[in-house]
Formats: sequence, structure tokens, C-alpha cells
Amino acid sequence: MSGFRPPTRHGVGPSCVGLPAGPWPTLLDFLAERFPGVAWQTWQQRLTRGDVLDACGQPISLAAASQPPCPTHTRLYYYREVPNEAPIPFEEVVLHRDEHLLVVDKPHFLPVVPSGGYLAETVLVRLKRKLGLDDLAPIHRIDRDTAGLVLFATQSASRAAYSALFRQHQVHKIYHAIAPWRADLPMPQLRQSRIQPAGHFMLQQEVPGEPNAITHIRVLQVRGALARYELRPVTGQRHQLRVHMLALGLPLLNDGLYPTLTPEGQVDHAHPLQLLARELAFTDPVTGQARHFVSQRQLMF
Repeated sequence: MSGFRPPTRHGVGPSCVGLPAGPWPTLLDFLAERFPGVAWQTWQQRLTRGDVLDACGQPISLAAASQPPCPTHTRLYYYREVPNEAPIPFEEVVLHRDEHLLVVDKPHFLPVVPSGGYLAETVLVRLKRKLGLDDLAPIHRIDRDTAGLVLFATQSASRAAYSALFRQHQVHKIYHAIAPWRADLPMPQLRQSRIQPAGHFMLQQEVPGEPNAITHIRVLQVRGALARYELRPVTGQRHQLRVHMLALGLPLLNDGLYPTLTPEGQVDHAHPLQLLARELAFTDPVTGQARHFVSQRQLMF
């Protein structure tokens, strides 16, 4: 059934996996091998609850999944879950909502979309549950550590038009950041460099080569040993602003990645990364209107 997708449940959209030909006698055997991080008992519970569906959206029973033969060359849908997910004690704020667009002011620490150990405690799932918008989808993303503006499409039909604005660098983005003050460093700065993944999957780094990352940097305010900076990224490489500021000897205040990687799980809610996606401006590709949104959040020296 081309284009078919089961509905969202409790704000969580279905995940999909293809079933290739293989040596598995039963569907349960395939699932156990394909997802080694999920216990056999967990799959049994999901099947019993009707949370595993066939390509037509029909629940697969535990009995059917436990008997050969294992179906092949088809699709399987399931609803992901994160047991004992820790609550994140900060709330997102909807700044704007219309027929096509939703603008959210995201707090620090809250991921935009499900990933790893985050599912219900994400902006996307929270808003799907609160607003009942099953087609809601992010147009772009910012890091979990970063606060500020995130755009969502409320209709799948118009999402591509908004996403194209970011791919084509037609969105005017302004970030604010708190970092060390260096009197010896000329400002404003134009940082152009090549950024690529570093040795650790969490990190990025500057390397020699053709620049793929461009950021305009200027000082807004100096207070003692720290300063408030305005960062205007032209491109959108992962961790671009954090890497560019570090390269200038200006690591962002409370950054748990740069220059030192904090061990996983050591989250300090009292000391968030001082980086804020403060402003977004663009011409709406659907309505033709000039759009300009400003975060209500503030950084702390």
C-alpha cells in the first residue's frame, strides 16, 4: 500500500522496518536480532498490546509472531517507547500558530525530536499530544542544549516549501551567546572554515579545506571577563557556532561538549549552555508574508 502509514499514538509516530529474506524462523527472532538493545520480553509485550503492525496497519498477534515462517519482503510498523524516561522540568512556549506554521520557543535541555533516550520528553511529541496535530513536523532543528526558536510545519503538504528556505540559506538567523571577552581579538569577526565530524560521534572540528561554514560574529555587551555576542550563521553545519567560537578562543559558557566533553548523563539544569536561537526572519513561501519571530528567553551572565 504505497504511501500508507499508521496513525500517531499518544503523540508518537510509528517507526518502520523492512523485513529482508533471512534465516529467522519467526518474526520474533528477526526483531530480537535486528534490535539487540530491546529485550525479547519487550517485543512480546508490544505484540500483546497490538503495538506491532503489518504493512496494512493490522496488529500482529504474539502467537503469529512466534510461529514460522517469518514474513519477508514487506514492512513492519512499531511504536517506539523509552521506559522510565526522566521528565525535563522546562516548558516549551508556542509563539505563533496558523494554518501552515507553528513557531515554538524551546527551553534548554529539551530535544526537538525523539532520539536515543528521549521520546515523550521532546518538543515534537509534547506538542502532538497537547495540540492534537498528528502531521506536525520540524522544519529545522537546534541542539537539545540550545534554547530558542524552532519552526514546525502543521501540514505535510507545505513542509517542503519551508524546508527549502533553510537549504537555500533564505532564513535570516540571529543567535545570542555568552562567552569569554578577549580585548585582543578584533571585532566584528567573519569566521569561515571547514567543519567535519571529529573522532567522537558527538563532536565536530575545524579542518583544512574549502570552507563549508560561515558565521558573522559581533560583541553586544561586555561584563567583566564575559561578553554577550551576536552570532549570524550563514550556513548550518552541526555545532557550527560552538566550533567557531571555540576556534577563536571563546568557548561558550557552560558548554558540555567544547572544549571538554562531559560524560553522558551529567546534566546540570542550573547551568544551561548560554546559546539562544533568538531571531528568525524570512519570506513565507506559502503566504508571501514577511515573517519575523523573536524568542522571549534571555541568557544569563
